[in-house]
Amino acid sequence: MSPRDQGCALVTGGERGIGGAITERLRADGWTVATLGRSGGDVIADIGDREAVKVAFDEVQERYGPVLVLVNNAGQRLDSLAIRMPDADWDAVLETNLTGAFTATKLALSSMLKARWGRIVNISSVVAEHANPGQANYAASKAGLLALTRTVAKEMAKKGITCNAVTPGLITTEMTTDVAQALMPMIPAARAGTPAEVAACVAFLCSDEAAYVNGATIAVDGGMAA
Repeated sequence: MSPRDQGCALVTGGERGIGGAITERLRADGWTVATLGRSGGDVIADIGDREAVKVAFDEVQERYGPVLVLVNNAGQRLDSLAIRMPDADWDAVLETNLTGAFTATKLALSSMLKARWGRIVNISSVVAEHANPGQANYAASKAGLLALTRTVAKEMAKKGITCNAVTPGLITTEMTTDVAQALMPMIPAARAGTPAEVAACVAFLCSDEAAYVNGATIAVDGGMAA
């Protein structure tokens, strides 16, 4: 029996932008997909609120079955130079982008261990490895996701569970409209990427064909990080 027949996929921040494209692609691949978001989705919860996420997971699994694919996509940006960054902005971005992913991962692993099959994909960013002034909080959270990815991958490798990361570069979404012009000269491909191009990479990592890809970071950035 296929994992698709035994459980569901959960995409945080899965209603629009990159998350929306991932949701659409996984559904096209045959997955029952639930989305979780602060202001919309099949289940509404603030990903940075541990207790709310626990309640949301219970609701998702009661409605759709065990979570066997988790895409940690939810994120936010609150940019400013480090010297001027309010402590609240640092905390908010780390709680959403990193702590939220950890909480969701921890909850999903229980179901994956029972099934002895699971796929976790963390949506990081090119800024996790290449500095962008004004994004100390965002970059730190996305770099933390890469370390979380590698650690979970090693811990779960013998259990049929993989954990990988994708680092998008400039992707055409509402979140990137304010930085697109400044970043374009840095992209060898001389264009922004599309959410569907990120989703295609995520879909591969969620497939049976990617069973031997674990702890990897795959750039979808038009050569930006090369």
